[in-house]
Order: sequence, then C-alpha cells, then structure tokens
Amino acid sequence: MEMTLGSKIAKYRKEKNWKQDQLAEMLGVTPQAVSKWENDLSCPDVMMLPKLAQIFGVTIDELLSNKVEPETRLVPMKERKNPDDMIMHINVLSAEGDKVKVNLPIPLVKAALEMGMSMNVQGGDVLKNIDINKILEMVDRGLVGKLVEVESAEGDMVEIVVE
Repeated sequence: MEMTLGSKIAKYRKEKNWKQDQLAEMLGVTPQAVSKWENDLSCPDVMMLPKLAQIFGVTIDELLSNKVEPETRLVPMKERKNPDDMIMHINVLSAEGDKVKVNLPIPLVKAALEMGMSMNVQGGDVLKNIDINKILEMVDRGLVGKLVEVESAEGDMVEIVVE
C-alpha cells in the first residue's frame, strides 16, 4: 500500500510522540496547516521539505517516495567508504524520557578500544553486552546503517548507527 505525503508526516510525527501543534511550532506554521497536510487536504511548501526531513531524521526522498530503504545494508566493495571516514551514532532513550545522542568518529572509537576503554551508559546496563569490536568488524566488511537496536527490560532503548 502506498503512503501519501500526509500519511507519512502523520506517521513520523506520531513516532516522535509529538502533537500537531508541537510540529507546527518547530516549522513555524499553524497546527491547522499540519492537520491539512496529514489529511491530504494540502501539501507543505516545497521549501519546507528539507526542514521536515531534518526534523524527522529522514531524507526528502523518503518523504516523497514509496521506496523503502533498508535500515541496514551491505555496501558493495567498490562503493565502500574508508571506515576511518565514518561516524558511529549512539542514541540512547531512557524509559524516563532522557535522550542522549553521541556521534563518534570511527578512528576515535578504535583508539578508545585500543587503550582499553569501555563504553558504558551511566545508570544502565543496556550497552554492557554489545561488543563494539564486532560492530567495527561488520563495518570493515561493508555493513552500514542501523547495526544495533536494543531495548532493556526497563524500557531503555539503545541504537547504534554507522554512516
């Protein structure tokens, strides 16, 4: 089933647990405008698309097309980036609503591991069983995108994305 732009805006907004007026405030439009978009009664101005994509953490192509991109993909050898030019994004959402986003260059992660440092999230055990060396091995083999998504029994969520 193909999704309209309006239904995608509604889906992405609901995934963020935002109300229409919260999204409207972020975009500098009225809540009625957001409602009209979501009900396919009108569309956002084309100049609004980059901001919408940024807010939702998607590409403009994802907003406009029905092509589904895999969250994780194996990049062919000839198209791979040097892992030392990549970034590891670690996103933590606690059950209490705290959000932590850390963006680490892969060379920094490698150096930290070589020095014997461990990656722990204060107050949670979600990362303790994640082997960062195994993640780096996957990246060296061409795997990119969302490589880890873990939810603890307490409701804490950790996501590791490499780009």
